[in-house]
Amino acid sequence: MTVRELQDKIIKLKKETNTAVLAHCYQAREICEIADFVGDSYKLSVDAKGVAEENIIFCGVHFMAETAKMLSPQKRVYLSSKHAGCPMAEQMDRDMISAIRAQEPDRTVVAYINTTAALKTVCDVCVTSSSALKIVKALDSDKILFIPDCNLGDYIKKQCPDKDIKLLQGGCPTHARITVSEVKKAREEHPDALFLVHPECTPKVVELADYVGSTTGIMDYAKKSDKKEFIIGTENSIVEHLQYDCPEKSFYPVSRDLVCHNMKLTTLPDVYNTLLAISGEDREACEILMSDELIAQARKCIDEMIRLGG
Repeated sequence: MTVRELQDKIIKLKKETNTAVLAHCYQAREICEIADFVGDSYKLSVDAKGVAEENIIFCGVHFMAETAKMLSPQKRVYLSSKHAGCPMAEQMDRDMISAIRAQEPDRTVVAYINTTAALKTVCDVCVTSSSALKIVKALDSDKILFIPDCNLGDYIKKQCPDKDIKLLQGGCPTHARITVSEVKKAREEHPDALFLVHPECTPKVVELADYVGSTTGIMDYAKKSDKKEFIIGTENSIVEHLQYDCPEKSFYPVSRDLVCHNMKLTTLPDVYNTLLAISGEDREACEILMSDELIAQARKCIDEMIRLGG
């Protein structure tokens, strides 16, 4: 079966099963092409809340599917690949943050959305890379605990000198993998290219950027810019998407190692098999199941994110 034939079967099954597919933009091109919504974590959080279909398949990682379930608890939500986790989301747990809250009760806990539902229950507000600065500035509190990504936290801290922002050691191992020497080498090879970087990268790498922003921000900047060459400092799938969207421009990965292996676990056949399971066939599917109590407690900081970031 060709990719196009499989995509056509998926599109047909989506309609028959009343299913919407949400895909993070780190997914492969053939998956984004059959998705109803494509975007970064913040956009997909907003999209999940408005999905009309009865079922949702999330092409991303586990915490993202949890978020979709929390925002649409009446729907059945499935993660297309059950093994797709997020190392950053698992770096800190509820007990650890609860202990810090007990020691410093006057701090507002700001959690990057890349956290588990259990951890979100003891946080005050969620943020994504695209909404973090706006939300932190909007908070009444001047004392903040920002978790878990210390690189994104450092970037926000520098933009908010009036806030007392405490950081912990955590972050995205994929983005933290980029080195200053790789950036300098890429600039030497492509001297006319602008360097666009994600704030999950280390501070020394971020300092070298011509533009710093979320995945969606990077894509929008590259599309709207009158420049023709760009070095992309985020997951390498974005290089591919931009090449499709802007064939008249050139895009270069800053490093061949900038790959999120968890995001790459999802395949087009995973989506197809999940749809077959929804339709009643004897296929394995990873449904996100959460108690009403957990949803209610964890959703508060997500609703606050949408309220402050909207």
